[in-house]
Parts: sequence; C-alpha cells; structure tokens
Amino acid sequence: MTKYFFSLVIATLLISCNGAIIKSDYKATTNGSWEKDDVKEFQFSDIDTIQHYNIFINLRNDETFAFSNIFLIAELEYPDGASVKDTLEYEMTMPDGEWLGKGYGTIKENKLWYKENIILPTQGVYNLKISHAMRKNGKINGIIDLEGITDVGYQIEKSNK
Repeated sequence: MTKYFFSLVIATLLISCNGAIIKSDYKATTNGSWEKDDVKEFQFSDIDTIQHYNIFINLRNDETFAFSNIFLIAELEYPDGASVKDTLEYEMTMPDGEWLGKGYGTIKENKLWYKENIILPTQGVYNLKISHAMRKNGKINGIIDLEGITDVGYQIEKSNK
C-alpha cells in the first residue's frame, strides 16, 4: 500500500512541475506598501539567444489595494547597454470589483504579460526594473506609498510559438 502511495506522490510531483519556466524571482515590498521610488530590480543571465520567450510581471496584492487597475513602468536593459522602457496598465479587478488573479484568502497573485515571443539575442546579464506609476485621478503627483502590493516579481517561460 505505501509503495503505491509513494508512486502516486512522485508521479504527481513530476506532472505538476512546469518545464517551461526558465527564470523566476520575487521581491517583497515594505510592510505591504510599495514606495514610489522603490524600483524592483532583477538580473538574469544564461539565456539561450535563439529561443523565444514570454516574460511576465508577477504581482501579489492583498485586500488593502484600493484600485481596480495598476500602472507600471518596466525597463529591460540588455547586456550591450540598449534598453526598452514601457509604461503598462493592467486590470486588477473585474467590473464588479472581484479580484483577478489566483490565490486563496486575502492574497491574490497576478501573472501579467510583459513581453510575448521575444528573443533575447545577447549573451550576458539582463536587468529588469519595475516601478509603479500610480496616481489618483486629477492629481499630478504620484502616490508615494501604494498600499496593498506585497510582492513584485518576474517570470520567463519558453514560448510555444
């Protein structure tokens, strides 16, 4: 009986592993509040220069996040010094206010598309910088402490295209 149980556990673990994920990392915010000047930086290397990838920005939020969307600034710096900077907007709730993302309880995890089917053509260290660009309607200055974002991360997966 225990032999079958261990075989089932091992088979489940092997099936649940996602071989498409190449790199992934998270950085926590300070006490669930993401400061305006707190740029989350991630470095990665050892990337196949002919493989196509999908890059995602991952956010974890709790119920104190007071907005239905989020604006981010993402900058991808290549090893040769070139960079691409994007201003991005993502929905965080359904129109009825229900949280998007996965998770149980008060924390939701959102896997947000950043770059689709991209080739990273240069060997070396890539640097991904992510910051928020949130502001209240009609206000010029940004929100200094964005409550409710607990973790910021990224994920690189092999593209199927």
